Amino acid sequence: MEFLRAFAVGGAICAVGQILIDKTRLTPARILVSFVVAGVILSAAGIYGPIRDFAGAGASVPLTGFGHLLAEGVKDAVEEKGFIGIFTGSLTACSAGLTAAMVFSFTAALFAKSRQKQ
Repeated sequence: MEFLRAFAVGGAICAVGQILIDKTRLTPARILVSFVVAGVILSAAGIYGPIRDFAGAGASVPLTGFGHLLAEGVKDAVEEKGFIGIFTGSLTACSAGLTAAMVFSFTAALFAKSRQKQ
């Protein structure tokens, strides 16, 4: 049942993105940024936490989950460190994911061949 919930919620988030691509003139980059911002806003409103608890990876893996992670990191750091937590909390919360992305990208770049478009 957990997989079904994850698939349904993650699929719904992806479907919203596909509809935005098909029906609006928004660029993919703007849509991606909008998803991160939506995750932050929904997290600040207290809505995204229960969605993540319900859907698991279906809500934590998409970009809205990244926005939620940033918001939660800032909230926790502000409670712990005060004002400076505004600047340090988001990077602390997502450091493992960012590091993994950089390491895997570097590793892929070592084995891939780049070539010019003709």
